[in-house]
Amino acid sequence: MVANREITIDFTSAIDLTMLKETILFICKEGHNDPALGAVKLNKLLYYADFKAFRALGESITGATYQNLQEGPAPKEFLAAKEELIDDKAIRYEERPYFTRTQKRMIGCREPQMSLFTPGEIEIIMGVIETFREYNATDISALSHLEWGWKLTETGEEIHYRTAWLSPDPLTQEQIGLGIKLWKELNAQSV
Repeated sequence: MVANREITIDFTSAIDLTMLKETILFICKEGHNDPALGAVKLNKLLYYADFKAFRALGESITGATYQNLQEGPAPKEFLAAKEELIDDKAIRYEERPYFTRTQKRMIGCREPQMSLFTPGEIEIIMGVIETFREYNATDISALSHLEWGWKLTETGEEIHYRTAWLSPDPLTQEQIGLGIKLWKELNAQSV
């Protein structure tokens, strides 16, 4: 007779975390002089880089699965990647004063493997870092709450990459007019 046992499966162990880990190291290296680069901001930079890459290149850089969290989008695999980086002594944590709080900050202990990135991916990551350089965690988190992928999901739900095509900006009159024209043409063809 077989005893009843609860079986748990850790899906993150089946996912190759290489590109997520190397992207974390890349952002930590390039953002070493950014006093606001804590975990929240790092998660948002990963999100913006992956979703921008999806729009520009047709696929994400890290292969991560993003989820809706209270502070904005974050990769589900982030904790597993962080633990592997710590175990491999590729990163360490340093506590720094940050205004009225203490920030736990990831510090890269080795160089990222840049040969794994395409020139397009490097350009995207560097562009995202530069775009958000002046943002703190609160600012970038608030901005990420305007993203349709975050707005269309509930806490804990997956944010699909296809939402990268949805813009938080309102449509222009020209775009609305084009949409109406296309809708009329499609309806005329289906009659």
